[in-house]
Amino acid sequence: MTAAHALPERSRIVREHLHAAGVDTEVVVLPDSARTAVAAADAVGCPVGAIANSLVLLADGFPVLVMTSGAHRVDFAVLARTIGAREVGMAPARVVREATGQAIGGVAPAGHPDPLTTYLDEDLQRHERIWAAAGTPHTVMPLTFAQLQKLTNGTVVRVA
Repeated sequence: MTAAHALPERSRIVREHLHAAGVDTEVVVLPDSARTAVAAADAVGCPVGAIANSLVLLADGFPVLVMTSGAHRVDFAVLARTIGAREVGMAPARVVREATGQAIGGVAPAGHPDPLTTYLDEDLQRHERIWAAAGTPHTVMPLTFAQLQKLTNGTVVRVA
């Protein structure tokens, strides 16, 4: 277990949100950056589908968080129909940073200045343990799907 004082500031904020939500897990500091699902899966030794990618998207101009399996890409048309949006697309890096306080490649499902409407890829339910970023590209955390849903109050949807 990584000592709390050794964690980057953004990861300490994520850890505080975990504790406040009653989610018991540890934040793991990786020796190398894990900005992609493949890199994260290699680093923690899990299937790429068990990586919960955090994507900040704009749905009709408003930022939303989509936690998707690393095994596939979000189909924006499918997601838009599913959530009732006219248009869905990637948020620019500036919007990601403003909405989450975190940089692309390290966006956690929690620890944001204000909660984001969150959608959870139904395919993540297939994995006993999933791994999500923990505030930086060098930190991750293991979660069950139930913990992810509790932490984010996310709605389970089809994204691809």
